[in-house]
Amino acid sequence: MIYTGCYRWLITALLAACVVACTVPTLARAQDYASTAVAVSPAPSVSDDDSQSGTLLTIHKRVDEVNVLFIATDKHGKFVRDLSQADFAILDDHKPPQSIVNFRRETDLPLHMGLLIDVSGSVHSRFDFEQDAAISFLQHSIRVGFDKAFIVGFNTKSQMPQDFTDNVELLSAGVHKLQDGGGTALYDAIYRACKEKFLKDRNDHPVRKAIVIVSDGEDNQSEYTRAQAIEMAQRAEVIIYAISTDDSGLILRGDKVLEQIAEATGGRAFFPFKMKDITHSFAAIEDELRSQYVVSYKPADFDADGRFRSIEISALKKDLQVRARKGYFAPQQ
Repeated sequence: MIYTGCYRWLITALLAACVVACTVPTLARAQDYASTAVAVSPAPSVSDDDSQSGTLLTIHKRVDEVNVLFIATDKHGKFVRDLSQADFAILDDHKPPQSIVNFRRETDLPLHMGLLIDVSGSVHSRFDFEQDAAISFLQHSIRVGFDKAFIVGFNTKSQMPQDFTDNVELLSAGVHKLQDGGGTALYDAIYRACKEKFLKDRNDHPVRKAIVIVSDGEDNQSEYTRAQAIEMAQRAEVIIYAISTDDSGLILRGDKVLEQIAEATGGRAFFPFKMKDITHSFAAIEDELRSQYVVSYKPADFDADGRFRSIEISALKKDLQVRARKGYFAPQQ
């Protein structure tokens, strides 16, 4: 009986040791995960759903840091690529930033791009050429495993034959699927592309977000206004480039619309007078997307009130021009 009791005690002790040995590493791993999460995001907030369901704690952090991509050109319009932070003055909401976090020339950020092609009846005569020029642009711009793009055709409504991908063959097929005809809802196409594709495009690393519009700029069908389309682009931090398909040789109302949209987002509008010049416009956009500077700064007197804050970047050197987005909307708590 004594031996039997000792044997039972030994078995119990061994089982307890196994339980402790298995439990301690698990607890250690859980503790390491929690400490890592807190180190990355030191300002936690817990949603009601988390507290009620008992699921893994979600930690959020608001960072008061603004990132701005911009272009510098000389008086001939050529890119100037050898400037430093000391060559620029920056104002945020009409005040110098509290501090500059980073300044660098940015030539190799991943490109996330939307190609918005007007397929309304007004572009019928030159539609095939525009498709070919757009495909050539994608072939030169999108790098597999690094960049990605989506295709939208718009007339009265928007259609997306190809979602975000780095596969140029799929993108080219998406362009070829577009069929022309109908009215024009340009502002709706911009608004929805920015909201549905770019505002939700969250990344762990900086990317260059751009939309290239191929259109005559005339809008006769949109539910959203031009101001709403521009605001959504600014909220999504998208640079808009526009290539006018108006070949009349005149500056028409649609051309001014394209120019205003591009300028408000830090982009540029192109007005080729001949169809073959559209190819040159695409090439200029590709060059510009690889010739930018980026500055990161903390604004002075920052308040997370959701209002629009202006951005002004100017060159201190004579005869240099700077093009950047006009501002941003502060996050709202």
